[in-house]
Amino acid sequence: MRKEVEIAMTPKQAADPSGWKVAFAHALRIQPARIKHLKPLQRSVDARSTNVKIRLKAELFIDEQPTEILKNSRKIYPDVTYKTPVIVVGAGPAGLFAALTLIENGMKPIVIERGKDVKARKFDIAQINREHIVNPDSNYCFGEGGAGTYSDGKLYTRATKRGNVNEILSILVSHGANEDILIDSHPHIGTDKLPAIVAAMRQTILDAGGEIYFNRRITDINIHNGKIKGVEDQGGNRFEAQAVILATGHSARDVYELLYKKGLVLEAKSFALGVRAEHPQALIDSIQYRQSPRDPFLPAAPYSLVKQINGRGVFSFCMCPGGTIVPAATENGQIVVNGMSNSRRNSPFANSGIVVQIDPSDIEHLSEFGPFAGLEFQKQVEENCWRAAGMKQTAPAQRISDFTKGIVSSSLPDCSYYPGIISAPLHEILPSFVASRLQEAFIQFGTMMKGYHTSEAVILGTESRTSSPIRIPRNSETLEHNELSGFYPCGEGAGYSGGIVSSAMDGVNCAMAVVKKFKK
Repeated sequence: MRKEVEIAMTPKQAADPSGWKVAFAHALRIQPARIKHLKPLQRSVDARSTNVKIRLKAELFIDEQPTEILKNSRKIYPDVTYKTPVIVVGAGPAGLFAALTLIENGMKPIVIERGKDVKARKFDIAQINREHIVNPDSNYCFGEGGAGTYSDGKLYTRATKRGNVNEILSILVSHGANEDILIDSHPHIGTDKLPAIVAAMRQTILDAGGEIYFNRRITDINIHNGKIKGVEDQGGNRFEAQAVILATGHSARDVYELLYKKGLVLEAKSFALGVRAEHPQALIDSIQYRQSPRDPFLPAAPYSLVKQINGRGVFSFCMCPGGTIVPAATENGQIVVNGMSNSRRNSPFANSGIVVQIDPSDIEHLSEFGPFAGLEFQKQVEENCWRAAGMKQTAPAQRISDFTKGIVSSSLPDCSYYPGIISAPLHEILPSFVASRLQEAFIQFGTMMKGYHTSEAVILGTESRTSSPIRIPRNSETLEHNELSGFYPCGEGAGYSGGIVSSAMDGVNCAMAVVKKFKK
């Protein structure tokens, strides 16, 4: 008999898989020996009461063996060395999963990445932290693996209708990710683990006959009679193919400019901008779990906050329990902050973006920039923060309680941001319609989470790269650009996803659209 059963366990019980069968047998009032097979399906933290539990859902076979036990085995990809080439611009999650999908369907991906391989990126990231120098082609946003590789690796997505989430997670597991991501309700890999996984995916592509080129920034696209014919990099090297998947991420501003110069239509869309807030993790644990210290078998507590303030959503974004704030600028002369955490999430800090929804109507004063108004808005705020920080990667910062009062902080608490922080009036640096909503939101968040609005917490400016303010329009059925045959805008940079998993699924969808067209 097959059954799906969910039980509540203590954190200590849940941490020991060898005891799960006994726990399920006890809940069902049967002998453990009667459970012939147990497959965990989902695991989550239940913190609705002071007695925090772990809820585990599993598939059980009682008194019989399953007819087939499927294990997560690595796919066998065919040799595509001499197959039809498809150019994939960008080696983030959208690009990598597009490449793997093309191979699986007998087409050859040629992946072109502006940044360096995942190992070499580390040196440029270290240079930002230590020397305050940003390499515009290799940083926290650009390079193999994309922005997610060195900024956390959270895999939770609400976009479950866009593709097969389990398939994406299974491919990550087959390339080295922990199998826990298959059952955790909010799966997470960690910045310390992702580089090896990304490198393994690269090797799969190369072993199958695909090609990957690093340090190749696309500077031109070749078009003939309304059809794409290939791309050209900054060194004049040409790559030819009848299909191009563009997966360059939300920060490749030069790519938008290139498309616009080529006469392609771009659309302004909503985005968000604000600050990154950091609290002591112990404080967030005490608020969320109502216990101090936290049970050693419980993970660092996360939070999720959202409020409507004066007609605009203000919400937490990319929350990193046990994490670190990192410098995510893509050029010198700007301050951009983001969050990350390692697999153990053992930092003493918890950070999250707290951002305000920005609609195109909010920035009509920049209408002269056309579809680039959102990019200009981001740029102005980022440059203002850079000037306020002394024209270095030091971030302007303020205690939350001082920010809501509109006063400069006379001192700042310890902070995980490695380049350092400096006291500055973020309530004046940020646009007034953003700052006022953030001020009200922090006060209201303090009523939702008692203790959240505190002088122990600090905010840093600015969190401005939550998503692209531009969408590259495409046909909803063929996924091709409306005006350019064979051109497939993809992922976050095209405005069709947000986060690792949804970007990966969009990469799969675009690759399948290419296959459908060219396999005819």
